[in-house]
Amino acid sequence: MRQNQYVTKQRANPPQRRIARDNQLHHKILYWHFPRTLLIGFCLLGLTAASSSEIKTKDVVLKIGIVQRFGDKPTAKLQLEPSKGDRLKLRFKTGNREQTLVTQNPVKLEIAMQALPQPVVDEVVVLGTYRTYETAEDSAKKWREQGIEVEIAQPERWQVWAKRDIYNTPLLRRLLLQSLQASDKNNLIYLDTKVSQKTPLVSWVINGNRYSRNYVKISSDKNLIRVNKTENPDQARLYAGEMNFQPNAYGTYTLVNLVPLETYLRGVVPNEIGANAPTASVEAQAILARTYVLRNLRRFAVDNYELCADTHCQVYYGLSGVAPNTDKAIATTRGMVLTYQNQLVDALYSSTTGGVTASFSDVWNGEDRPYLKPLVDASWNIWDLSRQNLADENNFQKFISLEKGFNESEWDLFRWRKETSIEDITKDLQKFLRVKKSPYSKLKSVQAISVVKRSPSGRILDLAVKSDIGVFTLHKDEVRSAFAAPISTLFYLQPLNKGKPELWGYAFVGGGFGHGVGLSQTGAQNLAKLGWSSQKILQFYYPGTQVQLLSDEIKP
Repeated sequence: MRQNQYVTKQRANPPQRRIARDNQLHHKILYWHFPRTLLIGFCLLGLTAASSSEIKTKDVVLKIGIVQRFGDKPTAKLQLEPSKGDRLKLRFKTGNREQTLVTQNPVKLEIAMQALPQPVVDEVVVLGTYRTYETAEDSAKKWREQGIEVEIAQPERWQVWAKRDIYNTPLLRRLLLQSLQASDKNNLIYLDTKVSQKTPLVSWVINGNRYSRNYVKISSDKNLIRVNKTENPDQARLYAGEMNFQPNAYGTYTLVNLVPLETYLRGVVPNEIGANAPTASVEAQAILARTYVLRNLRRFAVDNYELCADTHCQVYYGLSGVAPNTDKAIATTRGMVLTYQNQLVDALYSSTTGGVTASFSDVWNGEDRPYLKPLVDASWNIWDLSRQNLADENNFQKFISLEKGFNESEWDLFRWRKETSIEDITKDLQKFLRVKKSPYSKLKSVQAISVVKRSPSGRILDLAVKSDIGVFTLHKDEVRSAFAAPISTLFYLQPLNKGKPELWGYAFVGGGFGHGVGLSQTGAQNLAKLGWSSQKILQFYYPGTQVQLLSDEIKP
């Protein structure tokens, strides 16, 4: 679900929110080789002065899921089109023989629900449901430390599953469930059982003949394919590279774009920071986007691809929306990544920090990164965090009242206030808790909510909810999922009575949009306008890091 639909008075192309590898040896290919003497000379000349012709790099091919769960609706349709004067090639197996179909016409993939000879039972032990991959990954790590084999999936929200090919019988799954539930204080572990009478079957027609296969390779002579998920021809997007139409872990299908890294960036950078952003901020975004993708290729291993194309990864629209200035920034920074102690950084970034960046652990569970820490998002010392810690509620509310002097002060989501009735708060919580399979999802009314604990950056770590069936606590990024009003965890609550003796609801008063960890896309644009270079911008938001050319010595 895309959350970054902005309206702004400041920019015609506002930045998009961003959110967040340990891939195995077969990805060794993605490390470029660069002569040491040339690298030293290049660094002396200055990183931002390079042209694409000066950097000879190999280009890894990525696997990006651009349509992730095709077939979850029986009316789903997907049209693939060749560019003008080109043709599509569809390759698939018929028995043990590979068959190839060639056509100059659009190919429409359609779903039909096929009755099964007998009901099929699909089961998985769900060990937790999470808002983000980062928190799911930390949970997976803890389960592995306990000797439980797990995998991370995203049927809707992110989940940690007991690994299906290990716990592969009904008996093993139930023994595991019984063992784990005995020590599960939160009652969040459950067996997800689905009984299917029908299964989605994909088919398409070429030259009057209908074909149906669950795995198809799609290419074109010009290496360009147009993809349309709607009935509106104006909504089609052009993608470079090839496509795989393949099954996923949820009984549906994924359309995967196989695209070279530097071409992929052409479809990311303008959609993340905006096509008209200042040059230095675009270069910083290009370096971050490259670093992010290379560090996160493990995300969709359960579905046999690497990254998605929305804000759960990086926004990627193929070649639709490419722009000369963003293409130039990508070429100028070709092969450049951001590192800390010779390792790719966790290149997290967001739309707007609200005036102060967050630590990794302010938002997600897991170890802090030394280069991701709270700092005031301003070009001068407007607030001293060492003396006025934002974990203190009074300091925090005073900070939120400040509006001028920050890098984001002119951005209309820098400060915000949203009022919500207690009835709507209750409905939001019920929906959130049902997804988590929480026992508190049975609550009928919310009586009060309050901030219990903040981090030094002001982010809410714990928020208590008093309901008709008891008191429970929401942690970190759960707070944004549980309520419709807040667009960050940088806010305080103001009780509202609306002239009545009883509680009407709350005003959520806060700042920023997104998680607030790492670079602010809005702040980076302001710093670029002040004359800061891309390298200086990156070192401001990620202290202690270096911009380097990717090489064998840099660890993922």
